Amino acid sequence: MGTVTASDGTEIFYKDWGSGQPVVFSHGWPLTADAWDDQANLVAENGFRAIAHDRRGGGRSGQPWSGNDLDTYADDLAKVIESLNLTDIVLVGHSTGGGEITRYMGKYGTERVSKALLLSAIPPLMLKTDANPDGTPMEVFDGIRSGVLTDRSQFYQDLSAMFYGANRSGSQVTDGVRDAFWLWSMQIGIRGAFECIKAFSETDLTEDLKAIDVPTLIIHGDDDQIVPIDAAGRKSVQIVKDATLKVYEGAPHGLMSVKPFKDRFNADLLAFLRS
Repeated sequence: MGTVTASDGTEIFYKDWGSGQPVVFSHGWPLTADAWDDQANLVAENGFRAIAHDRRGGGRSGQPWSGNDLDTYADDLAKVIESLNLTDIVLVGHSTGGGEITRYMGKYGTERVSKALLLSAIPPLMLKTDANPDGTPMEVFDGIRSGVLTDRSQFYQDLSAMFYGANRSGSQVTDGVRDAFWLWSMQIGIRGAFECIKAFSETDLTEDLKAIDVPTLIIHGDDDQIVPIDAAGRKSVQIVKDATLKVYEGAPHGLMSVKPFKDRFNADLLAFLRS
């Protein structure tokens, strides 16, 4: 574990486990690198080097007033990658983290990247517009903003149900998983959490997707209540040159933490790393 210093002086915390080809994980909103612990441990046990950072604004990273946007998130990721002199990387991004790694490749290229995995990821654009009629209306994101500002603790407890599909019949999500979601979310400063809503909902990543020229695996649940698949995974696979989409039937947004989808994802992740 260590830190790097971003260009504006913000400290970015990262975990660094194992050895071998580096697998760099970017987490979703409003979580921390701990959300990837199961998968980071898995890949480190299987001959890879797992690296996961806390996005600026929360966790063990700094909480600056500014810079809570996808351009700066990509810059912070680049700082971690360059400071550790990582090459032949497999980038893995969940939700907002999928947007972060997409913007990184669009901005910095893929010289250091061998593959990418987008899980329940936000690209190309979450917000509903005239040009993006399948997107989510602005009122939904305004409701998220209100929840964060009004009573974020209760909001995060409630949000965990949709995030993991606990509001669906037959869900196997445990109270422990939902408690962990709340704990990680409460480690995010309110400024970073609030500003990230605009970043993940209004950033158009279409051109960044077009710039990706490495094998890309897109995994998305068709019961994702946070980032609906039709406006995300199914569109992204049509844009990225060398992409494959795997649809997990009935899977929620946070599928990597919920059985039986977690077991399937872990197997697909290892297979992709070894391919």
